[in-house]
Amino acid sequence: MQKAYIKYILALLLFGSNGIVASWIDLPSTQIVLLRTFIGSLLLLMLFKLSQAQLTFWQNRRHLSFLILSGMAMGASWMFLYEAYQLIGVSLATLAYYCGPMIVMVLSPLLFRENLTLSKLMGFAVVLAGFFLINHQAYQDGKSALGLFYGGLSAVLYAVMVILNKKAKSIQGLENAMLQLLVSFLTVAVYVGLRQGYIIHIPGGSWLPILILGLVNTGMGCYLYFSSIGHLPVQTVAVSGYLDPLAAVLLSVALLGEVLQPVQILGAFLILAGAFVGEGLWCRREARGA
Repeated sequence: MQKAYIKYILALLLFGSNGIVASWIDLPSTQIVLLRTFIGSLLLLMLFKLSQAQLTFWQNRRHLSFLILSGMAMGASWMFLYEAYQLIGVSLATLAYYCGPMIVMVLSPLLFRENLTLSKLMGFAVVLAGFFLINHQAYQDGKSALGLFYGGLSAVLYAVMVILNKKAKSIQGLENAMLQLLVSFLTVAVYVGLRQGYIIHIPGGSWLPILILGLVNTGMGCYLYFSSIGHLPVQTVAVSGYLDPLAAVLLSVALLGEVLQPVQILGAFLILAGAFVGEGLWCRREARGA
């Protein structure tokens, strides 16, 4: 479980830098999502081939159906998220998107029979308070209702993605990540093809960040993410998932020169403290009871 947790945290840090890398790409958001899923899928297909592992997904059709639906949900979630970025801005769209872990946590006792411990509830409450502090100004900006709707859909689909992936228990590791991202790419490709076609003109200065976003952030990030969440409790995934937006805020300050107000610094601290309370204390208590 410790190894899975480390891989999960690394994946979150990579995902947290997505916005930084994407800011260097001079393309519409849907094309960025298409290219990142395409390149990431190619990388995972190559890694799976080099590993000489055997495909096992066909052995359990029920679990495969869960994984396919999970991949579709991930692709759709990213598309709605990037559309929300354009309509209501990154901060409010991110806040809406990360209501997804809250949905997962609320549903986990019903779907996975996981207990909502006091430390989990306290940690989640602190995380949520910190996240609202970081994004409090966004609520006063009068953004579009459609953008808010897209952000809400991205959160719901995030929760669907995590829940369905957890149910695909027989498909693990690199095979899980490869199939998940491949289905995500096909979902995005169908949408982009129907909406605008597949002619993409990539400026010369955008090639390097596209490759970084596709190979490192998406390919390796999805491998680390999907090879770890199957070994972690759903509530751990939900609470610790808030390290992703926290990483995005910190990287924006360090690399893009964005300034955090004191209330936002307090919010960042609460996110870290909430993740520690919800995850660290719970793990120690479980260890004592073992």
